[in-house]
Parts: sequence; C-alpha cells; structure tokens
Amino acid sequence: MTATVPADTAPAAESAIAADAPQPAPGATPPRAPLVARAAAELVGTAALVAVVVGSGIQATDLTDDVALQLLANSTATVFGLGVLIVLLGPVSGAHFNPAVTLAEWWTARRGGAGVTVREVAVYAPSQIVGAIAGAILADAMFGEPLVKWSTHDRSAGNLLLGEVVATAGLVLLIFGLAKSDRLRFAPVAVASYIGAAYWFTSSTSFANPAVTIGRAFTDTFAGIAPASVPGFIAMQLIGAVVGLALVAVIFMRGKTNTGTPAA
Repeated sequence: MTATVPADTAPAAESAIAADAPQPAPGATPPRAPLVARAAAELVGTAALVAVVVGSGIQATDLTDDVALQLLANSTATVFGLGVLIVLLGPVSGAHFNPAVTLAEWWTARRGGAGVTVREVAVYAPSQIVGAIAGAILADAMFGEPLVKWSTHDRSAGNLLLGEVVATAGLVLLIFGLAKSDRLRFAPVAVASYIGAAYWFTSSTSFANPAVTIGRAFTDTFAGIAPASVPGFIAMQLIGAVVGLALVAVIFMRGKTNTGTPAA
C-alpha cells in the first residue's frame, strides 16, 4: 500500500516540503548551464543565424532581380531569425553568437562587472566561428549551391569599413546599455530590430560580427564577402566594439551621492 495525502491537505503538505528544501540566497546568481551546453548553444545559434542570412539571400536573388527587394527580404528574415534565436538560446549561453560581444563581456567582467572568463572566451569564440562556417555550408547545401566556394564579393572600400565600425559600436552600446539599465529582457526585440535597421543605415549592411564575417566568406552568394576583405572587416568590428564600450562607460556613467559614494 502507498500513503496518500487528502486532497484538501495536499497544498499545505507541498508548501511544507518546499519550505524545508534548500532555497537560494536572495540575489544569488542562478546556476549556469555546463560549459559544454553553452558552447553547443553558441555553435548552433551562430550556425542558424548564418544559415538564415545566407539562405534568405540566396532565396531573394532567386525570386527577384531588384536589389532593394533582395536586401529587404534578407534583412527581414534576419530580424525574425535572430529574435527567435536570442529567445531560445539566451537563457543557456547569453546568445552572443559573436566574438566581439563575447570579448566585450570578458572586458566588463575584468573590470568588475558580470561576464565570461578567459576560459569561456576560449570556448565560445571557436564555437561561434565553427558554427558560422557550418551555417554557410548548410545554406549552400539547401539551395543546391557549391558547398564551399570562396566569395568574390569585394567589400574593402573605406566607407564600408567605416560602416562596420558604426554597426558594431551601435550593437555593443545597445547590448551593454540594456545590461547597465537592467533592461536585458528587451534584448530579443531590441537587438534584432537594431540589426534590421543597420542593414539599411550602414554602408556595409552591418555584419558587425567576426564569426559571421568568416562564415560568409565561404559562400559566393548575395551575402558573401571575399576572403581578402575579411581581415579589414574584423579589425573594424573590434575597433567598433571598443568604441561601443567607451560609449557605454560615458553614457551610463554612475553618479555619486553627496557623500561621494556611487549612486544606486
């Protein structure tokens, strides 16, 4: 026989059991997912993101010769895809999908904020790069393109490089500004919306991501970038990340009380 709890006393019994169970301290950081799970989330998330970018670019060029419509289709798919991926994988790894964001988070942790460790950076960044390459190959495979064909789309002009600085600086400012103002819950909508807008207001169409830049070199399609243009783009993205962090430090600077202590 098994003992049963009368229906009218079950809630009270459950409450007593819950009260006896160990409870986290107020304000304690919730347990983080194992590093292997976070690495997998970054790899899969970055792969999916690049598959969305490259695949929608191929689809757009198959459907229309109008470059404006191609870019509209490409940017729209990216907005929705990125938003979904952040919602899905954000609770696991933070949904960086971007070495520039990972490095920026490491820097904030080094300065006393929350963030990733050097060991985590060393796992996240390669996972993101491998994922980006896999995503480009997957998109090419889905549309019957050569699995690996180096892009011939030159993007080395100075105005495009400036566009990458602006795009990445804005992205970092947005993400870390949301964190500083305790509004990261809006990240899925805010980050996806920013990238969608940056497709149109930056000359480079806002790569803003070293891993995605590397992955897009593997496809000679609408979203591709020539391998010779990759180092310049990555250098500008890293500069943009530094600019973004500097802007966060200035704009979200904490004031001081009359006693000289930092304001809450």
